[in-house]
Amino acid sequence: MRRFIEGFLSIPLLFAIITILAYGLLLPFTGFYWDDWPFAWIAHFLGPAEFIPAFASFRPFLGPIFFLTTSLIPTVPIYWQIFALIIRFLLVLTTWWMFKSIWPNHPRSALGASLLVLIFPGYSQHWVALTHINQELIPLIFYFLSFGFTARVVRSVVEPDPGGQINSRSKQSRFFPLTVAAILLQICGLFPTEYFFGLEIMRLLFIFAILTQFNIVARFIQALRYWLPYLAVWLLNAIWLMYYYNSGVYASYDTAGLQTPSIQLILVDLLDTIWKTGFYIWIQIIDLLARSPSLPSSILAMVLLVLSFVLLYIYLSRFQFQESRSKAFGPQLLIIGLAGILAGRLPSLAAGLPLKLQSSYDRFMVSIFLGGSLFAVGILETLIRNNRIRIVLLALLVSLGIGQQFFNANIFRRDWEKQGQIYWQLSWRIPGLQPNTVLLTHQMPIDYETDLSFTAPINWLYAPDYQNGTLPFAMLYTEKRLGGPTLPTLEPGIRINFPYRTVEFDGNTSQAIVLYMPPSGCLRLLDPDKGDAVTYQRESRYLVEAIPLSDTDRILTEDRGSVKPFFIREPEKDWCFYYTHAELARQQGDWQKIMTLWDEALTQGYSPSDPVEYLPFVEAAARSDDFKMVETMTKIMTNGSPSAHNALCVLWNRLLEDTTIDNATRSSIRLQDTGLNCAP
Repeated sequence: MRRFIEGFLSIPLLFAIITILAYGLLLPFTGFYWDDWPFAWIAHFLGPAEFIPAFASFRPFLGPIFFLTTSLIPTVPIYWQIFALIIRFLLVLTTWWMFKSIWPNHPRSALGASLLVLIFPGYSQHWVALTHINQELIPLIFYFLSFGFTARVVRSVVEPDPGGQINSRSKQSRFFPLTVAAILLQICGLFPTEYFFGLEIMRLLFIFAILTQFNIVARFIQALRYWLPYLAVWLLNAIWLMYYYNSGVYASYDTAGLQTPSIQLILVDLLDTIWKTGFYIWIQIIDLLARSPSLPSSILAMVLLVLSFVLLYIYLSRFQFQESRSKAFGPQLLIIGLAGILAGRLPSLAAGLPLKLQSSYDRFMVSIFLGGSLFAVGILETLIRNNRIRIVLLALLVSLGIGQQFFNANIFRRDWEKQGQIYWQLSWRIPGLQPNTVLLTHQMPIDYETDLSFTAPINWLYAPDYQNGTLPFAMLYTEKRLGGPTLPTLEPGIRINFPYRTVEFDGNTSQAIVLYMPPSGCLRLLDPDKGDAVTYQRESRYLVEAIPLSDTDRILTEDRGSVKPFFIREPEKDWCFYYTHAELARQQGDWQKIMTLWDEALTQGYSPSDPVEYLPFVEAAARSDDFKMVETMTKIMTNGSPSAHNALCVLWNRLLEDTTIDNATRSSIRLQDTGLNCAP
């Protein structure tokens, strides 16, 4: 059995299994998120070479990484999710090699810290794959490799060879190539992104930890000596960042308006970072599952957590490590880990950015992977002397991390499902769009996509043959953009012009369509001519004030056939399928088609969750003189729904003003109007 464990069930296989358990179980049900969309759109329509100018004003050294990966991987979501899984596996292998290079006499701790880096539960952004793999995890692999080579450099000089010589010629001959490799990898990890700017201090601490044969003063002097080449590169990067941020070229976070926080606020933030990273993230899955323990996803996460713990305990307990015993080792890990936590937080803290768990802001945890994992292992090594208990606690921490990452994966699965609903409902409701149209809404009920995220797939959907030039379409959130340079006001005739990486959108507030996607309900295009400003008066003012700009004539109502979000599988027909098609038929005046859609929906057992969604069917029934259906729907709509009451009053008043309505129908409508006590 031991031979089997040590052979086939090797540590790399353990890493592979945990990678799949933590990140791969829901992989087929995840897709593109956040900045993935504009990056995928650039790669697909403009080509990988476009990333070089696209990043010229925003981390210019990232361009070559995006160019290389997008040249190799098609813009298909599942390919990028698989690639993310591979990068995760390579990251943990790199981490393991790095730790073994720094602490070769502590293989158990090296394995434990590597496992914690792999499942680090404070970071939930793994599934934003095209963005974060290129932007952070690939540079992080380079940085960890650089740390490992530095450890090899130091050990190649200071450790005695079998003959007892410390500075033998053979060891000196390895010093230069290893140092060059470490510096080149440092450049590849440091310059593409400012995320890891603070981590360089850890290299000094690692070197200090290796130089155990010197007294404390000589140890520090020697550590500084070996660190000098890397310090020079770090200072060069600091000079570059200072120049770049102040050159007028840089266009990312708005650091110009940031105020310098007080010492007290900085200390509070750093203490909060230590609490979150050193303690809370390891148990946050328990808190999250306790909020909704009966949900299927919570039950699955708990089952996975328990199974992972059992398997990990069995697996880890069978490894026989030759571990050096040292009372100073645990506190050493604690100190280095604490320094890594604080150093990893500094770049985002300096930019004034918060560190919020379970949000897009927890991407800043990527620079705290290293420190947080070493801190946790340091606690185990310092406080727990019994090896079996230590294994139990390590298995528990890793399994909690696996459960947390599965929980995160399910959040992104739901997000992808919601995206699919939005894009398909758009394609059902809007067969085509006139160019230079801006879609306005106050915001979408979705967590990981912004208005500029939506801009890319909307162009993908409605301009599938785009090659170059002005961007045909855009989406803007009025709540976020109103009053800024992108959307100064909601007055008609105001130019809307903004860059979108290397292209730009050029439109006008008079070339807009206002849409509304409720948290529970179907996509709706709002029309001032249908009185939607009254119907939706209870919604956000950022939505209501935009409705007068909505021009639904910009919709090309003919079925072009090719307008399909092929990048997301078409969902099964549901109520929103019938509703959006009914709204399109309503715009076309095809009342018979609406009645047919109603019959089909009724046959399938579908009905709206929001009474306002009865409107196109009520109007079709009224125009078709089916007032029995009108009365039935009216009773349903007005049952405790002020918005539906207002919507019906607007509908009846509009129909009464319609000169094409005959007198008999008009009389029936007046009865409905009177029954609702609509204001004149």
